[in-house]
Amino acid sequence: MRMNFVFSSVLLIAAILIAAAALAETRVFIIANYADGYGVDRCLATGASCGNVVATSYCRSQDFAEARSFRKVERDEITGMAPQTSERACHGTCDEFVVIECAR
Repeated sequence: MRMNFVFSSVLLIAAILIAAAALAETRVFIIANYADGYGVDRCLATGASCGNVVATSYCRSQDFAEARSFRKVERDEITGMAPQTSERACHGTCDEFVVIECAR
C-alpha cells in the first residue's frame, strides 16, 4: 500500500512538472530595427533598461506574457537570410534586426 502511495506521488509530481514546462512556452521573434526617432531602436538594440518595456509590449501584442531577452542580431546570424557582401551591399538604408524571446 505504501509503495502505491509513493508511486502515485511520483506520477503526480511528474505530471505537474510536465504541465509547468508546457506553460513555459517560448518563441523567438526577429523584427526589423528601424530608426524611428523615438529611441525605441536604441533601447532594443543596445539592451538598455528601456528595452524591457518595449520588448514586453511587443510580446504581449503577440499573446505572450513577458520578454525573456532581447538584443541586436547581425544579418549573418539569421538562418536563411542572404549575407550582405561588398558586391551586393545595400544602397540607401539597410535593415538591422532585433531578436526578442517571449514567454507565455
